[in-house]
Amino acid sequence: MFSRIHRLVLLLLVVMLCNTNALAEAIPVELKKTDKGWQLLRDGKPYFIRGAGGSASMQKLAAAGANSLRTWGSDDIGDLLDEAHALGLSVTVGIWLGHERHGFDYNDEAQVKAQLESARKAVMRYKDHPAVLLWGVGNEMEGFDSGDNPAIWKAVNDIASMIKELDPAHPTMTITAEIGGGRISSIEKYGSAIDIHGINAYGGSPSIPERYRAAGATKPYILTEFGPPGEWEVAKNDWDAAYELTSTEKAQRYRESYQQAVLGAPGVALGSYVFIWGYKMEATATWFGMFLPDGSPLAAVDVMTELWSGHPRKNLAPAVKPLIVKGDSQVDPGSELQVASEIKDAEAGEVKVRWVLRREQQGEQIGGDYRAMLPDIEDAIIESRSDGVLVRMPEEPGSYRLFLYVYDDAGNAATANVPLLVKGEARTAMPFLVYEDGFDGMPWAPSGWMGSYQELQLDGDHSDNPHRGNTCIKMRYQGKFGWVGVAWQHPSNNWGDTEGGFDVSSATALEFWARGEWGAEHISAGVGLIGKDKPYPDSGLATIDDIVLEKEWKRYVIPLDGIDLSSIKTGFYISVKGRQTSVTVYLDSIRFIRQSGE
Repeated sequence: MFSRIHRLVLLLLVVMLCNTNALAEAIPVELKKTDKGWQLLRDGKPYFIRGAGGSASMQKLAAAGANSLRTWGSDDIGDLLDEAHALGLSVTVGIWLGHERHGFDYNDEAQVKAQLESARKAVMRYKDHPAVLLWGVGNEMEGFDSGDNPAIWKAVNDIASMIKELDPAHPTMTITAEIGGGRISSIEKYGSAIDIHGINAYGGSPSIPERYRAAGATKPYILTEFGPPGEWEVAKNDWDAAYELTSTEKAQRYRESYQQAVLGAPGVALGSYVFIWGYKMEATATWFGMFLPDGSPLAAVDVMTELWSGHPRKNLAPAVKPLIVKGDSQVDPGSELQVASEIKDAEAGEVKVRWVLRREQQGEQIGGDYRAMLPDIEDAIIESRSDGVLVRMPEEPGSYRLFLYVYDDAGNAATANVPLLVKGEARTAMPFLVYEDGFDGMPWAPSGWMGSYQELQLDGDHSDNPHRGNTCIKMRYQGKFGWVGVAWQHPSNNWGDTEGGFDVSSATALEFWARGEWGAEHISAGVGLIGKDKPYPDSGLATIDDIVLEKEWKRYVIPLDGIDLSSIKTGFYISVKGRQTSVTVYLDSIRFIRQSGE
């Protein structure tokens, strides 16, 4: 039997093993210029980045021959750093900076100062962790136009300067959306504290070395995102639907980008982070992911494993050719059509297929903002085979996309899709989301704060007990009595002085889910808030007043029959009545719907 001393010693050993970060020291990283160009040194040894960004298995990433991982933010990444270090992976730690399209104002001194202080806290918290490789100051915070706003670059450089004072052991990098406009000249002019230029490039990545030098850049670069051409870079059909490459074709684009933009620029390129080691809904359900949601690897994993490790994977993903529509891709409502496929398994094994029809993603596709996964259309697939499919198109006019998922017996996968159109006057696809699992990517922004908003705290990523998904909205009003409100606006801060809004005429109601912290909280909610006295009013208004919340989640519906929904700038608003103590309200799954039978 253990004595008390034995138990104390054992407990101490367990604590030491579980808290290796407390005993570990930073591994110094140095950026050095030699007669052969720029070189990254880690612990005094040359270090070429073979990395990825994404949330799929780090064990699989290390096993594939990678040596680094990139994050876009630094919130609660302690466990991630610990796991990466245990697997021999370094981490470029992202410091997320505000985007003007999300409402951040780089001319607002208070916002900029708060952002710098937030960055300071992140650096102080993680700078001594041995997994840290670099600091990635911002990601595409310059926007998608010229990217030369001096106020933005001054704020970026101030944060980089602060990092250098706090942590001279790790270089700084800032990441831009490609290198066009004034990005390179701005970094050269304002970025004295920026060591490395991180570049997110897709269709144009193979030509980065040539264009980078021609633009007069003097700093080394890292290709911080690359993959297949983006939705904004490919050909469109007659109804403006983008043609997506198959997973087999995408894999070749990964290879070309890596060979030409990374290996093809010695002395300038310090390595790369492939996008995305995981799954992401962006443009379509399959555009950028190197894995499917169930973890099945696609051919991009095969290619990067070979490039990183020098050896091919033992079992490769199936190959698939572009789908071929037999007949016209534009059909009448309810029509049946055939689509042919051609699949080949590298090991000549058996494959399984799954065909899925979904609505086309609608709304602006900008900068990787969050998009909810669109549901499968039930009963659309009449006959499914490995060499083709018979599909029945919906009665509802509009744009659709047919997906093919292929699986081999080793768990690898392949994808292909083709856009289809049901002829007729299209209506906005329902449901049309106002909020689902986070602010980013939603059509309207929660920018219209009203009443005693100084006493309001709004958390759009609250993870405790959401109605659906992983997060919900938490509103905490700490004012005594009075009221506070939030309006979801398009564009941000639009009180009727600018154009904007969405046509949701095909909706018959707006539904949302809500609950109170204790129950008996009083709220009002509505659609449309801007009156006819403004140059650009909401086309219609609807509200339900004095809702008394319950402690458990409950569905609420705002009827919209007979209301003009052709231009809704205020997609949703809520007001909360104060009382003697603070009031906390939770919201989730806010969306326009067309109720069944209509």
